[in-house]
Amino acid sequence: MTQLPDDETTAALAEAVRSGNRRALARAITLVESTRPDHRRSAEALVEILLPAAGNSVRIGISGVPGVGKSTFIEAFGLHVIGEGHRVAVLAIDPSSKRGGGSILGDKTRMTELSRHRSAYIRPSPAGATLGGVARRTREVMLLCEAAGFDVIVIETVGVGQSETAVADMVDMFLLLLLPGGGDELQGIKKGIVEIADLIVVNKADGDFATAARQAVADYRSALRLLRRLTPDWTTEVMAASALTGTGIAEVWRTVERHRDALLGSGARDRRRAEQARTALWAELGETLLDAFREHPEIAGRLPDAEARVMHGEMTPGAAARDLLSRFLPAAASPRPSGEREGPAAEPREGEGARDHRERRHRR
Repeated sequence: MTQLPDDETTAALAEAVRSGNRRALARAITLVESTRPDHRRSAEALVEILLPAAGNSVRIGISGVPGVGKSTFIEAFGLHVIGEGHRVAVLAIDPSSKRGGGSILGDKTRMTELSRHRSAYIRPSPAGATLGGVARRTREVMLLCEAAGFDVIVIETVGVGQSETAVADMVDMFLLLLLPGGGDELQGIKKGIVEIADLIVVNKADGDFATAARQAVADYRSALRLLRRLTPDWTTEVMAASALTGTGIAEVWRTVERHRDALLGSGARDRRRAEQARTALWAELGETLLDAFREHPEIAGRLPDAEARVMHGEMTPGAAARDLLSRFLPAAASPRPSGEREGPAAEPREGEGARDHRERRHRR
C-alpha cells in the first residue's frame, strides 16, 4: 500500500505527478482512494498541493444503458481526441464485486488500443457503496489527472440504472449514449437522466441499424422540445454515431468543443464548477459523518442488534435510529424532559402563533 510518512515525501510525489510521471500518478490515485486515516491525511495534503495545477481540462461524463457500447465508444472517441493534439484520461467506474469489493467488469481490458497510447491514461475504480454511477473519490482522482497534464477527462459511469446522475455534479458536459430503437426506448428511459444530458448520442448507427438510428435521433429531438433547457447558453443536441466504423465521432468532439466555448464565453462553466465544489463539500460531510457514526464506540457494538431488531419487526427503523443517534449525539438527539425549560421561552414570530402566545400569557 502506498505510504507517505512526511510532508517532504508528499511534496516529492506532487512534483512527480506534475511532471507527468505515470507511475507517480498511479501511486497518487491509490493513496487518494485509500480509506486508511493516515492515508487520508496524506491524500488531502497531496490534493491541496496539486489543486493550483488542476482545472484546465474539459470534463466529460458518459453514461448509457447496458449494452450501448460505452467502452467501445470511449476508445474511438479518445483516439480521435488524441489525434487532435490532446491528452485523455479515462476514469472507468466499474460495479463492485459483492464478495471482494473490486471491479467486476474491467473496462480497461476493453480499451486495448487506447490503453497502449502514450497520450492516454485509463484508471478503473470500483464504485463500492457509492451511488450515482461514480466512486467516492472520483472528483479527487480527476484533479490529479488534470495536474498531471491530461486536458480531456472522461468519466465512464457504472451504467446500471437510473441513478447515473451524480456524475453531472462533477463534469462540464454530460453525454448520454443510447441505442437505436427510438420510440420503444423512450418509454423505458426515465425523464430524469435525459433532462440532465447536454448531448445525446445514438450509438451503433451502422449496418442494419443505420435507419433505426436516424429515426431514433428524430424521436429524441422531438421529445427534448418538451423539456426545459439546462442553461440558457446551451440546448441539448442529439446525433448519431458508430464507434465501430468511426462515423460521427469527429462531430461529437466538435460538439463538445462548441459546448465548452459556449460555457466559457458566458462564465457558466466557472459557475457550474463552483456549485459542484459546494455539492462535493456536502457529500463529503455526509459520508464522513456516517463513517464516524459506524466507528463510534457507543454505536459499533449496538448496531448489529439494532439492525436485527428492525429486521424482525421488534423495533421501527425510526425508533432504532433515534436510539442510536442519542448515543452518538446525546445533546442534539435527546429530547428535554417534559416541563423542563432551558432559559427564557423564545418568542414566536409575529403572526397567528405570536398572537396566541400573547393571549395565553395574558390569561395567566
